[in-house]
Order: sequence, then structure tokens, then C-alpha cells
Amino acid sequence: SLKEMTAPGMLVCLSPIVFGVLFGKEALAGMLPGALVSGVQMAISASNTGGAWDNAKKYISSPDNELRGASGVPLDKDQREEAHKASVIGDTIGDPMKDTYGPALNILIKLMAIISVVFAPTVGDPKMGGLLFDRLFSAWSVKDAPPGDSL
Repeated sequence: SLKEMTAPGMLVCLSPIVFGVLFGKEALAGMLPGALVSGVQMAISASNTGGAWDNAKKYISSPDNELRGASGVPLDKDQREEAHKASVIGDTIGDPMKDTYGPALNILIKLMAIISVVFAPTVGDPKMGGLLFDRLFSAWSVKDAPPGDSL
């Protein structure tokens, strides 16, 4: 399983460096809030979904609850067993989502931010940061425009 985590780990570690070197410090400063917002949304969603699946199993497994179908009719024994089997599968997925996947995204967000801070001098250096955009846009800069030409 560690071999399978190599690619996602490298994506998290290398994306701020590659993004900053190719596109510059301004673009990197825009990528980090995007990673933060999407990571927080995914973490909250995963934690809530995992908790709902976990609680559904507890509810279905409880002998005090009378489960009812869509029409409001109480479920018979076979239907209750089928619901219990489905809830066990949901619990198997929900526990790791709630306990590991959601909280692990917090580490991902922090790691991207720390790597960006560590490599900030490299990204901010005019010789290293923004290799693609700075070189491309410097060819089209306003200072090279003919006099009287405005954007």
C-alpha cells in the first residue's frame, strides 16, 4: 500500500514547487487558496459522510428501532437482514472515511503550504520563479509597445 501512496504524495510535494517555478509566485499564491478551499470541503464532506454511514449501521442494528419501508410498512425479517448487510458494508467504508480520510486532508493542506514557504525564495527569484509565464509575458510587455499604443 505504500507503493500506491507514492504518486499522491509526490503530487502534493511537487505541485507547489513545479507550479511556482513554471508560473511564478503570483500563480502559486492563487493555487494555495484553491487547494485549501477544496481540501477543507472534501474533508468536511468525508467526515460527515463517514459518520452518517457509521450511525446508519448503529440505527439499523439497534433492536429498539422499527424499520419501515418507503410505503411506511414495517420491514419483515428478510428485509431487515438485507438492510443490516447493506449497513455493514456502509460501516466498513464509513469508519475509514470518518477516522482517516477526512483528517488526513488537513495534513495535505499543511504540507502544501509548508513546502510553498520553504521554496518561496526559489519561486520569488527572478531567475528561477515563473519560467514559463514571466518569459512569455515579458515578450509582450507594455514597455515594448510603440508610443501612443494603449491596451
